[in-house]
Amino acid sequence: MSKSCKVHVNQLQVGNFVRLPVAWKDHPFLFNSFRVKQEAQIQLIRSLGIEHVFVDLDRSDVMPLQEQSVSVSAPSKDLAPLIDELDKKKQEQIEQLKKMRRELGKTEQEFDRSLAKMRNLINKLRSRPLNAIQEAEELIQDITRQLLANENLVLHLMGDAKKDDGFYYHSLNVAVLCMLLAKELGWDRADIEAIGMGALFHDVGKLKVPAQILKKHTGLTTPEINFIKQHPNFGVEFVKLTDTFPEAALPVITNHHEFLDGSGYPKGLKANDLCPLSQLVAVVNEYDTLCHPDNISKAKTPYSALGYLFKNYKGKLNNDFVGQLIRMLGIYPPGSVVELTSGQFGMVMAVNISKLLFPRIMVYDALVPKDQAPIIDLEAEGLSIVRCLPPAALPEKIFNYLNPRERVTYFFGHESKR
Repeated sequence: MSKSCKVHVNQLQVGNFVRLPVAWKDHPFLFNSFRVKQEAQIQLIRSLGIEHVFVDLDRSDVMPLQEQSVSVSAPSKDLAPLIDELDKKKQEQIEQLKKMRRELGKTEQEFDRSLAKMRNLINKLRSRPLNAIQEAEELIQDITRQLLANENLVLHLMGDAKKDDGFYYHSLNVAVLCMLLAKELGWDRADIEAIGMGALFHDVGKLKVPAQILKKHTGLTTPEINFIKQHPNFGVEFVKLTDTFPEAALPVITNHHEFLDGSGYPKGLKANDLCPLSQLVAVVNEYDTLCHPDNISKAKTPYSALGYLFKNYKGKLNNDFVGQLIRMLGIYPPGSVVELTSGQFGMVMAVNISKLLFPRIMVYDALVPKDQAPIIDLEAEGLSIVRCLPPAALPEKIFNYLNPRERVTYFFGHESKR
């Protein structure tokens, strides 16, 4: 923990990292915590009518003045221009925050609609397979249109999955990420739609696996493991109930657990037998499974899952596709819990694919209500990320405020011009 001390406002120096003990709305600064960069800021703090502030000694460039050496000078200049400048910046930030929340709200609505369609078509697969495949194609074509129509794409973190919705979240998440990757790789519309269809149905064979096996908390027997490993074949049987399922998407369902070195299943195929679509979905499926394993205690953060893929799947997964996934999600993917250079903790909420180093962060601020938590643009605020940390490492009050997601699910929107 950083070492801080309570000091009189007259002890402040340029270079001190201060925390103001007043509500965010009651001062003109962008944040309650910041490094003092000019003498006028100290004079402005004094004008707030407070006697004491807190100084973070570890993040300060200099120590506060000793009480005996304090000499208060009269304001050297009119503070009105500085107050006006800060107020203007603060209002701009508030408007930008409102715009970010509107964009996120639209993306969440679109995600919810897609999830409802996904749930509906899977439920129809047994009784009305032709209708199910047609609705899936319409969903994938709609997502493809949105992807190709917008260049300035933003990947957003969605809300937590509802109970028993994990199958639908996983399937839609893998489909969306595969389609985004396919676009980033320069694939044509037909291939983007094919991998979307295959990814949407890649785990449908698990519907033929008894629930008592899938949800078993004790160790699985060898026959049970072997039965689960047949779910790719079961999935192909499902979609072949109709002859309208696109032929190019079938290998995605059959081979999403196959590895380049032949160590995968169900057939132990090697690189030469695996099409690019199958290789791509294998990468994304493995990433999502690392984040959301059956044993939740072994779940990895998005940040560590990407690192784990890169280090431990050489020779198993297509390295180019793993690298592209890392480049697309950024070093700190949405859902990552981070510490900023300002000393604040936050959670990555969105990444603009064209500006990966500057994700949008929802920041913890004890003086701002949780439902109004500031979402900041690192580029605009001149901040950067110091480190990523597991959610369990957060103090309880910060954990409850940021509410890290148990299931990290993505959907895309686009960033409008400011």
